[in-house]
Amino acid sequence: MSDAAPTAPVIRAAEPGSFPHRTLAERHPAIIRQVRDALPYEPARRRALDALLKNCTEGVIEPLPADAPDRERWMSWGLDTYAGRSWFDVPWLWSESLFYRRLLDAVGYFGPGAWRGIDPFRPSKTGELRSAATDDELAALDELRGRPAGDRDRALLSGSLWGNRADLSFRLASEGGQDREPAPGLVADDSDLLWSLLPPHGTGTLCLVADNAGRELVPDLLLIAQLLTEPRIGRAVLHVKPDPYYVSDATTADVIDALHRLRSAEGLAGEYGDTLWSAMGDGRLTVRAHPFSCSPLPYADMPEDLRADFAAAGLTLFKGDLNYRRLVGDRYWPPTTPFDEVTAYFPGPVAALRTLKSEVITGLSPSTEAALDKAEGRKWLTGGTHALIQVNPSAGPDGQ
Repeated sequence: MSDAAPTAPVIRAAEPGSFPHRTLAERHPAIIRQVRDALPYEPARRRALDALLKNCTEGVIEPLPADAPDRERWMSWGLDTYAGRSWFDVPWLWSESLFYRRLLDAVGYFGPGAWRGIDPFRPSKTGELRSAATDDELAALDELRGRPAGDRDRALLSGSLWGNRADLSFRLASEGGQDREPAPGLVADDSDLLWSLLPPHGTGTLCLVADNAGRELVPDLLLIAQLLTEPRIGRAVLHVKPDPYYVSDATTADVIDALHRLRSAEGLAGEYGDTLWSAMGDGRLTVRAHPFSCSPLPYADMPEDLRADFAAAGLTLFKGDLNYRRLVGDRYWPPTTPFDEVTAYFPGPVAALRTLKSEVITGLSPSTEAALDKAEGRKWLTGGTHALIQVNPSAGPDGQ
């Protein structure tokens, strides 16, 4: 790596018609309307949601209330700098994150009333866990019983990668002992390197930085269960959000809901659920909810206590699109920018499992980028039909 860290323009939402602009102008108002309809909020909460809708589309960024429990933290994250500016003129990652923080204010999540601590996104999260699709995916796990450990490893890694398309990856062909072809759309695949950092009979610690709850958290938990069972790790630390965030991001309550769902299932899914429940009880599985997990900043700016957590792990695995943006920096990187260079700051070996739903991408070969552009224009960046597995095994003090 060169002495100077690589840089690229920070993504903002100012350009009409751009993906970030559409997110702020169209998706955020739609989320407010969905939240408004999902729970029977009292008139004061509905007025607050209406006011937020108007403010985030037409107004400027305002300070948090003086009594907000995290006001000083948000000031240190840049609120003192960005207050008074349009939501569209500040870094996109920052304005997106503040939107969800202000949404929690509007529904009374931090207030003293009856709505304190009520997750506004809970109806959709629990609905996913109770769906017939989840039933089918968990039942498909039984096809892995009796298969070699390597088959189970690859199937559950693929399930974790594709999230709510996990049914495509749990199912292995039963005839002839042959696996199915890999799921289409994998634009980078460092899976062999990833497995080398999780060797058989391993006793190290895996940090998994979770993404979504519901049907996407379940495959993450199943992967952890498999790694503990084989074993390839001695301990797992699951990092989740301390508060509801980005609609579907996982919190500790979502982890408990997912564990209950697994334990209530029959077959291998229920066995994995019992394994995870026991692992939480004896410390082999720990859940962390660090405040920085809801920060509007990249992980390059993480505090020292979180850095120490990751430094102690044999591997830290970042799940999902938002965590990828925060891992590499929410910038317009040339897609061929090496993943190792933009993650060289990280305090230990690091990997990313992500389906592509934003314009941030690194680590592609020139031929892969050219082929994708020729076939799809730039739609491949945001459509969720492509994915990647990227690993930097030499991040940390010894690898920089």
